[in-house]
Amino acid sequence: MANFKELLVWQKSINFVTEIYRTTESFPKDETFGLKSQIRRASVSIPSNIAEGNSRRSKPDYLQFLKISRGSCAEVETQLIISKNLNFLNENEYLQLNQNIIEISKMLNGLINSLK
Repeated sequence: MANFKELLVWQKSINFVTEIYRTTESFPKDETFGLKSQIRRASVSIPSNIAEGNSRRSKPDYLQFLKISRGSCAEVETQLIISKNLNFLNENEYLQLNQNIIEISKMLNGLINSLK
């Protein structure tokens, strides 16, 4: 198993977290402990679980953590839709972030399938 920092999916998910933090900075103040916090935590969970699973050096553990990471992708996708519906994200922000999370999710699916 490669070091997690060498994995393109980990690198892309780190960049995605950075985008999420920058974009959610403009969310309303009353969302600081609501949707803003939740979408940030879910996005951070993606690269964190890739790293933790990789560091376990056990294929079953790694697969489990990758599946958790993939679940966090679905969580973020849902939160992006809610953010757009509440006009916290404009259409362009939503489309860009959604495209990125779908790409990360597909990459995770590929990695999971290659390890099975």
